[in-house]
Amino acid sequence: MNRYSCLSKEDNMEKNVVKGSWHEIKGAIKEKWGKLTDDDITALEGKEEKLVGLLQKKYGYSKIEAERQYDEFMGRYKSREHAAR
Repeated sequence: MNRYSCLSKEDNMEKNVVKGSWHEIKGAIKEKWGKLTDDDITALEGKEEKLVGLLQKKYGYSKIEAERQYDEFMGRYKSREHAAR
């Protein structure tokens, strides 16, 4: 079972945060991971597993490292959303 196959209610809410803030997040992704092209970012459509896969491909990260990078990066947006509530 992978990290995407059984999402809790909280995980689904966090995915909605990503989709709701996608335009803001896209710019920050471009700044953090400059090897990702505009086409790469457009193809992500706010989907975590696609970004993790691209980080593995473009940066040579292991799956665990790509997930860690993603979680660290997205933690900023999730904590902002919680603070706004």
